[in-house]
Amino acid sequence: MPPTPEDEGTPVSVKIRERIVAARKRFHSNDNIAEFIQPGELEAMLDEVAQKMQGVLDSMVIDTVSDHNTGDTARRVAKMYLNEVFRGRYVKAPAITEFPNAEHLNELMIVGPITVRSACSHHFCPVIGRVWIGILPNEHTNVIGLSKYARLAEWVMGRPQIQEEAVVQLADLIMEKTQPDGLAIVMEATHYCMAWRGVKDLDSKMINSVMRGVFLKDPALRREFLALIPR
Repeated sequence: MPPTPEDEGTPVSVKIRERIVAARKRFHSNDNIAEFIQPGELEAMLDEVAQKMQGVLDSMVIDTVSDHNTGDTARRVAKMYLNEVFRGRYVKAPAITEFPNAEHLNELMIVGPITVRSACSHHFCPVIGRVWIGILPNEHTNVIGLSKYARLAEWVMGRPQIQEEAVVQLADLIMEKTQPDGLAIVMEATHYCMAWRGVKDLDSKMINSVMRGVFLKDPALRREFLALIPR
C-alpha cells in the first residue's frame, strides 16, 4: 500500500511508535523493537536523530558552523547510537547455529570472560565490564557454538540498560535458546555514571549474578562455578 501524503510528512519515529502501541508492546530503553521497523526506516531514523541532535548542540550554544571539530558531530552521534552502542534495540537477534549434543554432554562448561559494553539508561554513560557464563547442558537438547554466547551478550548489552536487568535478560535469552539443565551468569562492570560524573569514583565496580535451574538447587555446583571464575 503506497504511503499517503500524510504518511510522508510523519516522522519515522512516530510511525514506529504507533505500530508498537497498536501491538500493545513495550518500548522501554532496554527493549528490542526490531520487529516494528520496516526496511529503510532505520536510515530515515538516523536522519531524524541527527537533526534533533543538532538541536541539542544548538541549545548548548556550540558553534557547529565555524568549529571544524563539531561540524558533523550531530550525525556522528546519531550513527553511534543507532548503529553501534544501541544497535541491540533496532536489529533482530543474531542467528544462532545449533549442534546436536551427540555425546550427551552434561558437565559444567564456562564461557568467559566476555567483554561487554553498554550504557546506563539514567545518563547514557558507558558501562564496560566482563561476563562469565556457566552452562550445564541438557544431554537431550542441542548446544550452541561458544562464540554465540558473546554475540547474544553483545545484542542484549547494546541498549540503554541497568546492569541488574541486563543480566536477567541475557539469562532469559540463553535459557530460551539452549534449554540447559542449569545456567549461571556473573557480570562485573565499571559504571561511568560514577567514574565520569557524580562521585567520580574510578575504582568501584558492580558485580551481580543470576542462577537458574540446578545452579539454584545445588550449592556445590554453584561453588564450583564461582571458584573457576578467574578474578
